Amino acid sequence: MTNISWDEFEKVELRVGTIVQAEEFPEARRPAYILHIDFGAELGIKKSSAQITNHYQSEELVGKQVIAVVNFPDKQIGPIMSQCLITGFYDKNGEVVLAVPDKPIDNGAKLG
Repeated sequence: MTNISWDEFEKVELRVGTIVQAEEFPEARRPAYILHIDFGAELGIKKSSAQITNHYQSEELVGKQVIAVVNFPDKQIGPIMSQCLITGFYDKNGEVVLAVPDKPIDNGAKLG
């Protein structure tokens, strides 16, 4: 484990968004979805790739709120430009389980 300062942590912008579209991402090396996430009026809708196909069906993702890092530089992933990093945890099989708020919250809300 590497310790970071509070100032370093404050630079990471974690925000809540609602998935408005989830589609198959056949060009991905590992099975994945392309997610379109609404982060509210300030940030709008951003895209991300997520390797979460083992635990989630695309239909059940629409309407789900997620927590994402929104201030990393955009990253090219195959044919899409990922604009945020969806957060999650690896289960005992190495598959991602999404980190989500346990109550509804406004899109764009910052982790505070």
